[in-house]
Order: sequence, then structure tokens, then C-alpha cells
Amino acid sequence: MPEKKCTILVCQGTGCISGGAEQILNSLETELVRQNLSGAMQIKHAGCHGFCQRGPLVVIEPEGIFYTKVTPNDIPDIVHSLQPDTVPVERLLYYDTTINRPIKSFRDIPFYYKQQRLVLRNCGVINPENIDDALAAGGYQALRKALAMKPTEIIEEIKKSGLRGLGGAGFPTGRKWEAAFQAPGKDKYIICNGDEGDPGAFQDRSVLEGDPHSVLEGMIIAGFAIGARHGYAYVRNEYPFAVHRLGIAIKQARKRGFLGKNILGSKFSFDVEIFQGAGAFVCGESTALVLSIEGKRGMPRPLPRPRTTEVGLWDKPTLLNNVKTYANIPLIINHGSQWFASRGSEKSKGTAIFSLTGKVVNSGLIEVTMGTRLREIIYDIGGGIPDGRAFKAVQTGGPSGGCLPPELLNMPVDFDSLTAAGSMMGSGGMVVMDQDTCMVDIARYFLDFTQRESCGQCIPCRIGTKQMFDILDNITQGRGKPEDIDTLLELGNSIKDASLCALGQSAPNPVLSTIRYFRDEYEAHIYEGHCPAGVCHGCL
Repeated sequence: MPEKKCTILVCQGTGCISGGAEQILNSLETELVRQNLSGAMQIKHAGCHGFCQRGPLVVIEPEGIFYTKVTPNDIPDIVHSLQPDTVPVERLLYYDTTINRPIKSFRDIPFYYKQQRLVLRNCGVINPENIDDALAAGGYQALRKALAMKPTEIIEEIKKSGLRGLGGAGFPTGRKWEAAFQAPGKDKYIICNGDEGDPGAFQDRSVLEGDPHSVLEGMIIAGFAIGARHGYAYVRNEYPFAVHRLGIAIKQARKRGFLGKNILGSKFSFDVEIFQGAGAFVCGESTALVLSIEGKRGMPRPLPRPRTTEVGLWDKPTLLNNVKTYANIPLIINHGSQWFASRGSEKSKGTAIFSLTGKVVNSGLIEVTMGTRLREIIYDIGGGIPDGRAFKAVQTGGPSGGCLPPELLNMPVDFDSLTAAGSMMGSGGMVVMDQDTCMVDIARYFLDFTQRESCGQCIPCRIGTKQMFDILDNITQGRGKPEDIDTLLELGNSIKDASLCALGQSAPNPVLSTIRYFRDEYEAHIYEGHCPAGVCHGCL
């Protein structure tokens, strides 16, 4: 019998599964039996480990040996390396070009050790389909603690923590909970917004896939705090693994007494059900999401409209927060508001999660302290721009976010700094662009998405975004006119001021920010008929 006692974690996040992680898991089970090691090893399938670009991933604990880009053909060598007096499979380790050697443990890789994983604390570590794993990691301890507190004490703790909503708007979470608590009526609802529709964003999906119990626990505590008895997890239909694992977690939580009647012997009863969205981007807006659950067309309610904490689901007070917001709640209850507030910047506490993608060496899911500078994210965690190319811009906040230039690389990443720079936190997309990106074309690309996703209810968004897109299309095709830049600015600001919901109010951001920071590229297209990046075929 081998001396080593190991746990083998096989990433089963969507990204790794698409690369063959299920076959790797099956091959691993077979090979352990063949090499007579099955009795000494524990195989655990886990959620997204974060370093998606390097998947499929296999991690050997307790050493943290980190194997990347694993295939079924690599499994015999990996299993052999678990025998006594053997060494890791070097070809599968992460190779750090800055020090010119492979790194054995993921804890020593800059992509990981420069993060602060709070919301992602269990992702890639626990089996998301096994509640015992969640309990061993501290799951539902905060719920037990919360049930011994008064609802007002819980709300006060959330307020003092400084937690802001992580769905994009950044509204103070404690104030929202307080408003829902104070709203009159005995029938109240909890909603978890998992309708993550931004291209390139996958953090809500990864949390639901990798640690669904943390989200459930946050929802249950919220229900107790405001006096709700029922909750809905609104998840996109395009997230089958997230829906599946959340469904398993709900069943397990009911069986263990964390959901249902008289939770943990208390007088508090609360249950959760999953509602699958049909994929409309606009249903990420709170009032549109509420109407969708009610079986109606998901469209933002006309102005002036009451807050959902006053009139929400079926016209009852409703507390609606994002997946990541709920996942933070157990941390705050367990460790205290001061512990949480000690992290982050003055007005943005805790951490921010980003889907780091685009022209960057290390892409994947990352979590950093609020206030971390863009340069640290892109160069220290992301590894910089591939092939020695120059950094040109980074877009934060999804298709409605702004594009920020190199001179802002030292800017701290938090709600207020991003807004002041013409961008936004949004749902956490972060797309890096290099010297070969045309900023006019990228603005056209993102506006095309938001224009197509407009619900069409209000004229500024429905007509205005189409007019802006047509102008951008003409510019990229070499048909730009001298007055186009001023027209885009006028249209963009008017749409922001007059649109009904956040989709229209933020849709012009990519255009306005690229004109603000890259106006010379617009002028080159219009006045010289030339695309500096060589992307627009109408301006070569």
C-alpha cells in the first residue's frame, strides 16, 4: 500500500467539462484500480478552479500539485506519480516563463497567490454535489448563528460591513435589506439574480456550479432577516450545470433541515425554488426579472416605479440580490462586519470577481480586493499581453461598460473609480485588448449586442441605439462623416438620460468611452479613411 494519502480534485466546471473533464474523471477511476491505488486515494469532482485557460485541471492535495491541460492519455502518468518515491509529471505543471521553470503547487502561481478568494473560497475545493463537503468547509454555521440573532441585528451587521450589491449597481446591501424588512405586509419574497447575460462573464455560473450552498445559505439568512418565507433562484436556462447542482443543493439542504419548515428547530420556515430564465439580457433588470417569474414578458416597468423592496413579486415586498452578494453573507455573519469592512477601499468593501478574458496571458475567473489596481490584475495576475504586444485598452462591466486606456492602468478598481472613468463594475466582465484592436470596431461590436437585446419598450433605447450602431457601422465601412463624432456624443448622452432602465442608460458607454480616450482612431477612420489597427476592411 502506498505511503501517500491524497485527494485528487478534478475540475468539473463548464469550461473544463467542455475540454473533456468528464472523460478524465472516468479514466482516473479506472487507472487507480489498474495500478492498485484506489484504496489509498480519494477522487473528488469539484467546481471551477478559476484558471480556465489552463483546463482541464487536476489538483493533488494536500501538496496542491497543479496539473494543467490534462487529457485522458495523461492519466496513467498522473496516477503513477502518486506512488511512493515518485515525482510530479513535469510536462503538465504550470511553466512560469518569468523564472523559466515549472511550478508544482498552484499556491505558488502568481495567478492564484495574488488573489484574495472569499466568494470563491470553496470553488474548486469542495464537491458541490455533496453537502458534507460544504459542511466540512463551514457551510451553514452562519445560518445557525443568524437564527440566534434578531433580524435587526443581522441587518445592522450587513450595513456596517459596507457590502454593496455585486450585480452591477453597487447599491448598499444593508440599506436594501432594511427597506425590505420595514416594508409592511406578512408576505415577502427573496430573489437571487443569477441571470448573467454579459458576453464573457461567467462568475455567477461558476459560483453556482462550484459552491451552491453558500448562495443558499445567504438567501436563507436574508429570508430570516426580512421575514420572507419563500425564495426564487433565477438562473439562465443556458447554465445547465449550475441549475443541476443548485437543484441538488436545495434537495440536500431540505433533507438536513436547512430549508423547509421550522429550520434547525426554530420557528422560521423558508424554502427556495429555481426559476429558469429564457435568455433575455434585459431580464437581469430587477423589475423585468420579477415580471418574468410571474409568467409575463420580461420588460422593465415604466417610470416612475416603486422599488422592488416595496412592490416586487406579485406586488409584495421583495429582496433581490445577486449570486455573489448572497455568497458574501455567511462570511459577514461568521467573521463580523469589521472583518469584512477591513478589506477593500473606502467606499467599496470586500472583493470583486472578474472574468478576465481577451488578449491576456492568463485568462480565467479571479477575485481581488476592491481597490486593486488595473495594472496588478492585468500584468501580475493576468500575466500581461501575449507575444510582447502592447496593451491598448481594457473594458470592464460587460457590453455596457467603458473601455479604459493605458494611462488608467494605475487606477484602483472599485465602484466609484470605474464610474468616474466612464466605465462600470457591472457583472464583472473584464476584456483586455492589445495593439491590434480597433476601438471603433469594438464599440460597434458591443453596441450591436445591447441594441439587439433592447426590449424595445422605450424610444431612446430602441431607436437611439440603432442610430448609433448605423453611424458606427458607416465609420468602419469608410463612410464616416465629419459630424458623426458629435452626433454619437449627443445621441449617447441623450440615451443615457432618457432610457427607461439600466440597459439603455449604460448602452452608450462603450461608444462614449472610446471617443473620450481614443478619439484619434475615430478621426483616422473619418478623415483619413484609415483604420490604425488594420481591422476595418472599409478603412484599410
